[in-house]
Amino acid sequence: MPYPTDRERDRPWVMRTYAGHSSAAASNELYRRNLAKGQTGLSVAFDLPTQTGYDADHPLAKGEVGKVGVPIAHIGDMRRLFDGIPLAEANTSMTINAPAMWLLALYVTVAEEQAREQGRDVDEVLAKLTGTTQNDIIKEYLSRGTYIFPPAPSLRLITDVIAWTVHHVPKWNPINICSYHLQEAGATPTQEVAYALSTAIAVLDAIRDSGQIELADMGKVVGRISFFVNAGVRFVEELCKMRAFTKLWDEITRERYGVENPKARRLRYGVQVNSLGLTEAQPENNVQRIVLEMLAVSLSRDARARAIQLPAWNEALGLPRPWDQQWALRMQQVLAFETDLLEYEDIFAGSHVIESKVDEIAEGAREEIARVQELGGAVAAVESGYMKSQLVSSLAEYRRGVESGERVIVGVNKFETTEPSPLQAEGAKAIETVDAAVEKEAVAALEEWRQQRDNAAVEASLAELREVAKTTENLFEATLKCARAGVTTGEWSQALRDTFGEYRAPTGVSAASMGGEAAELSRVRDRVRAAGQELGERLRILVGKPGLDGHSNGAEQVAVRARDVGFEVVYQGIRLTPDQIAAAAVQEGVHVVGLSVLSGSHLEVVPEVVDRLRAAGAGDIPVIVGGIIPPDDAKVLTDRGVARVFTPKDYELTEIMDEIVTVIRETQGLAQE
Repeated sequence: MPYPTDRERDRPWVMRTYAGHSSAAASNELYRRNLAKGQTGLSVAFDLPTQTGYDADHPLAKGEVGKVGVPIAHIGDMRRLFDGIPLAEANTSMTINAPAMWLLALYVTVAEEQAREQGRDVDEVLAKLTGTTQNDIIKEYLSRGTYIFPPAPSLRLITDVIAWTVHHVPKWNPINICSYHLQEAGATPTQEVAYALSTAIAVLDAIRDSGQIELADMGKVVGRISFFVNAGVRFVEELCKMRAFTKLWDEITRERYGVENPKARRLRYGVQVNSLGLTEAQPENNVQRIVLEMLAVSLSRDARARAIQLPAWNEALGLPRPWDQQWALRMQQVLAFETDLLEYEDIFAGSHVIESKVDEIAEGAREEIARVQELGGAVAAVESGYMKSQLVSSLAEYRRGVESGERVIVGVNKFETTEPSPLQAEGAKAIETVDAAVEKEAVAALEEWRQQRDNAAVEASLAELREVAKTTENLFEATLKCARAGVTTGEWSQALRDTFGEYRAPTGVSAASMGGEAAELSRVRDRVRAAGQELGERLRILVGKPGLDGHSNGAEQVAVRARDVGFEVVYQGIRLTPDQIAAAAVQEGVHVVGLSVLSGSHLEVVPEVVDRLRAAGAGDIPVIVGGIIPPDDAKVLTDRGVARVFTPKDYELTEIMDEIVTVIRETQGLAQE
């Protein structure tokens, strides 16, 4: 790492860019280019099939392969991803949760192979591996949606990974407790701290009670627990949040787990600043948002992040180009190397304003942690739907503030006049696009892999995995055997699905209420009621999440607002096939289908829903879609029969409801008022 060696400056944080797309080869090229530009760590984005344990040829993977990250199906892909990158010298963050054990096993296997090729001692190389597997399944149930198994076996997988790494890969962070997506799902600073620490308590209790770690070694476990947080644009509040986080983590690990070493109790965290806070409208404003959010987690030395990754200015438009990622990296480098930030002790020490806000957040978080513990802990609070409903309600309150104008978003609900942007000028190709051939190539490569491997060894390793899964034995060694044998991501996951089952988390929608501007809400409610009376039945909307996109916040808020204006809402959660959505629409007799897609698969999955409805004789049910959809793609969708396309610039949910009523009246042949 190119850290300064003098004692007068704090060392810079690890600088990363969250990256990966199309294929292992394309992503490897991107990583090498970024490292050559001075990036000091890798942050691997995996595609949604990989994150949810499917191979590229699974029906649910259609349209999703290589879109939001790199597809990794087997050890061959992992070798290609890190070709020419010595893992013993790398610092790699892998954003993977449900199949974290599997991806880490592939990574470890590649590191072992590199050691043998170089004639080095394998154990010595494993002891040098540094990096992080996110591996936080609880926040997946609450926000991001890339879970596979029920909570209990998921917690077992986490426990087994932690125990194995403490013994074999001691510098690795086996879990990255991730409050990032909690904030995206609506968490206040207090909730973000409370629910992340409640997750940490659940994990540490499980490790302590598993018998796989000696109580005297709990300090080693605590010392390898890391966090991954979100930094929003209210940077003073965010700074205070991190100081409160640091204070409470020290308190919990000392009092609950008896960790005496203050170094082991230090809050070790990385940051991705708030991607969902970036705007499609006037996207150039995102540059200053990103810088302010970076300051929130770097200004306070006593609570400074040890790794930071920044989004690009145009991520609200689509996949950023290499140049955009370079710009984001340069923002970090200017702060770390040109300014005097790292030359001082904590500049907020003794500030009564900061300390007051820190105490306020810490006390609120203590109370909420206690409430979760009273419910039986984080897992029980997930299963009961308590934490999810709290987040949905908080996000509804945030959206109410945006819609009313109380919470200003420059360029969106205030200061909306704008000049044409040279960054998006015609011919500038403002975003990266993934070639449609990527998926076909991945499927073909997967078939070739299955034909050339030793399938007897594959079946034997999967049989052993299933047997071990039925016991309480640690699953990591059996997983390593699968990785070495050439098992695929989908095969490993399916073997555990067969044993553990699959899970659908509570949506939190039924317990939430949004409200809004009373006059406008009342007017639209009257329109919903009138249309229902003319049709002789209550208006019904199906809100669907086709494909593997688990970012359900928008769909949940649409469902809540639709219910508030008088619709009967059918919302079955995430990860549905077009067939399932069409069948539910017909069975429930809905008047409109609303789809939410944020993963870039809209051109594949949305027309398929339209086609399935037509095939079922329900082609008169209009389909609307919302998501990150470029204008050219929106035209393609409307040409394919989609009634309306909404993007993040359409932030007024009540106006969207009003337009949905208009769509229903059009398709039902009702006179427009």
